[in-house]
Parts: sequence; structure tokens; C-alpha cells
Amino acid sequence: MARRIAAGAAYGGGSVGLIGAATVGLVLAEVQLAKRRVGGGTAPVPPSADGRYGVAFAGPADPLRFVMLGDSTAAGQGVRRAGQTPGALLASGLAAVAERPVDLRNVALPGARSDDLERQASQVLADPWGPPDVCVIMIGANDVTHRMPATQSVRCLSTAVRRLRTAGAEVVVGTCPDLGTIEPVYQPLRWLARRVSRQLAAAQTIGAVEQGGRTVSLGDLLGPEFEANPRELFGPDNYHPSAEGYATAAMAMLPTLCAVLGLWPESDHLDGSRREDILPVAKAASRAAREAGTEVTGARAPWALLKHRRRRRLPAHTEPTRHGDVPPPSPGSGPGSGATWRPA
Repeated sequence: MARRIAAGAAYGGGSVGLIGAATVGLVLAEVQLAKRRVGGGTAPVPPSADGRYGVAFAGPADPLRFVMLGDSTAAGQGVRRAGQTPGALLASGLAAVAERPVDLRNVALPGARSDDLERQASQVLADPWGPPDVCVIMIGANDVTHRMPATQSVRCLSTAVRRLRTAGAEVVVGTCPDLGTIEPVYQPLRWLARRVSRQLAAAQTIGAVEQGGRTVSLGDLLGPEFEANPRELFGPDNYHPSAEGYATAAMAMLPTLCAVLGLWPESDHLDGSRREDILPVAKAASRAAREAGTEVTGARAPWALLKHRRRRRLPAHTEPTRHGDVPPPSPGSGPGSGATWRPA
């Protein structure tokens, strides 16, 4: 099914269903009901985390330029401090690994669906300083809850990844999260929501990898922790992650973010002890959708690497230094302009 969705997206096919319009309608109704049950489905406006991280590492190398795109999860809705948003957490971690400042810009929009990525990518590429070094896209949940055709969803994501990669930016996509982990969604719709989410996540993986991006499956990453302590892993509305939830997701994405910039000490060689493999991209996407935290990166077509990178502890929460307080980034900064891995 994921292969069919991705093919329909690539070749202009019609609206390939996920598990049928009637089922998606049921999932939509249940999710909307769930959102009404949890504080009216509202959450604090996400704090702005734009700014410079890792100012202690200032040196001759230009800061790395990092951009977040996507929906409310990418924006950090559900927390109140800038340093608790996923963008800030990833920027802090990236600065610590690179031992180099990182300038973060977040153009994600709460409530956005994949068709908003065109506007977001245009906003990023209109920056007079040129394209960023790396972009992270987190999107998909609103596509499911608003019944966007899966082929359209994947087509929009693939186009955004292609535009950013063509401009010279590396791209990491956090695929659709598992809506079955939302507490007020009950069986059997919890199972249906999980299946819809995983099918879209697998199709997103195929589309993103074929355009030169890497993906990390978010899936039910918070599932075990949520079941054990839901009040800590989800925010005040029980729909968006809390600070601890975002930290869990960021820890899963940071190794891939560093690897794509050549900063991680681990190579792309396979490690059998961690069940890594090289598979056809569709099979790799399907396996990744079933196991949260799995990275998929393209090899020689039609093959892809399935990786389970070791997670590192994130640095303590830090607040950004606003761009107005430091010199602006210089043109020409990039992954090859001085960033190296130096073990602690």
C-alpha cells in the first residue's frame, strides 16, 4: 500500500486510500472527539526558539544553519519555554556534537498539513543568506485527521524535499506519528488510527528517500512511556508532546541529523547486532514504520539502508541567543566549512 501511495504521488495518480474513506472518516471523528475531551484541543502557542545555540563554541568556522519545517509538533506546541521545543533541543545537541554554533530558524506552522510545505520551503529558500545546511521536517498527523488524500500528502512532501535538496540543504524527515497513542482514542479506532498513521509514514519514507532525504520514524516512539506515565509524556492538552516527550523524539532524530552532516562517529556500515539491513526501499519503509526511531537512507536504487543509531543524551535545556544579540551568519557556511567530530 505504501508503494502504491508513493507511486501515485510520483506519477500523478488519483487518491489512493489508506484503509478506505469510511474508515478514515471514523478515525477523523474519533480524533476530533478526543481533542474535545482534552481541554478543548487547545495548547499554549509555541514559543519562538529562533536564535543561536552553542555560543560558547564560537570560533573561525561559520555557524551551522538549521531550519525546522512542518506542523505543530515541529513548532513545539505544548510547551512554554523555547529551550523545550524540538528545534531548540536539536540545535543544542547539534552544536554540542559539532562544537560549533548553530543558528536555528523555525518556519513550522501549528495545524499545517503537507500542502503548506510549499509555502514553508519557499520561505526558507528566499533567505538572502542562501539555503540552510540542514532541514528537519515533521509533518503528517493533520493530513490524517483532515483526510488529505495520501497521494497528495506524499507528493507535497516529496516536492519540498526535492526543492531543498536541489538548493543544497540536507533534509531529515520525521514521519507521521502514531495517532493510536493519543489517550482518549479507544479500540477499535485506536488500531485503525495506528494503521493509517503507519501507512502514511511508510509512504512518506519512500517519497523522501527517493528525493535524497533521510527519514526517522516517530511512530509510537512515545507509546511505552505514554502508557507508563502519560501525564509526563504528553502536554496539557494530552495531544501534543510535553517537554519530556519532545526530548524523547529529539534524542531519536539527533543521530541522523548529525550523520547527514558528517558529524557522527558511526558510519553507514550495517551493524547486524542492531538488526540493521539493506532492503528495497518499500520494505525498509514498512519496517521503519513499525519500529519507531528507525532511520532509512537511500543506497543505490532501489535499495535503502535501515539503521538503528545509538541515541545520545541531549545537553541540558538552553535558551537561544537571539540573532539581534550576535553577528548574523556569514554566507557560505556549510557542512564542509570546519565542522568536525571531537569526542568529549
